[in-house]
Amino acid sequence: MSWIEWLTLAGLCFLGAASPGPSLAVVVEQTMKGGRQQGIITAIAHGLGVGVYALLAAVGLAVVVQQTPWLFDGLRWLGAGFLLFLAYKSFAAPTQIGAEDGHPVSGRQGVVIGFLTAFLNPKLAIFFLAVYTQFITPATPLAAKLGMAGVSAFVDALWYLVIAMTVSHPSVMSRLQNNAGKLQKVFGVLLVLVAIRVVI
Repeated sequence: MSWIEWLTLAGLCFLGAASPGPSLAVVVEQTMKGGRQQGIITAIAHGLGVGVYALLAAVGLAVVVQQTPWLFDGLRWLGAGFLLFLAYKSFAAPTQIGAEDGHPVSGRQGVVIGFLTAFLNPKLAIFFLAVYTQFITPATPLAAKLGMAGVSAFVDALWYLVIAMTVSHPSVMSRLQNNAGKLQKVFGVLLVLVAIRVVI
């Protein structure tokens, strides 16, 4: 692949990562609950989850998910269930959120939530399959495919790292925490809507 193709791939991955969805809500909420470090952990874990699907697509296994309806549907329902669980947590959590609120979140929680938010989204497999068909040929070496998956994971993690760093800035965090209760309810509603969209 030429450097122009690599830049094009990175741009497409950025557009996919930057599109609004449950991932954005999850990274913002985790950052608000646990501060910058929690947001960073969640962002990196999400990037790893994206990397798994990117790797599957790069080596052609995403075709199996696309052509096996029961497997795709199973992942879709699991993903919707996970989003509803996160929505429930948003509605049930204390309204005062942040690293100092007496209800700290663990790094492990950030890893699990970040990774599963990406991994339980089977549409990622279809997205990467569509994107990679523009770059992969039968002659594409395995090293290039691994590189493509790495670029996809890196771009995704980098985007959400920027989000976590922005949200955790003291002036931004202060404004968010002042409206914590409302924001949590908004996150919950958004996650419910996305879950409904996933299964319909």
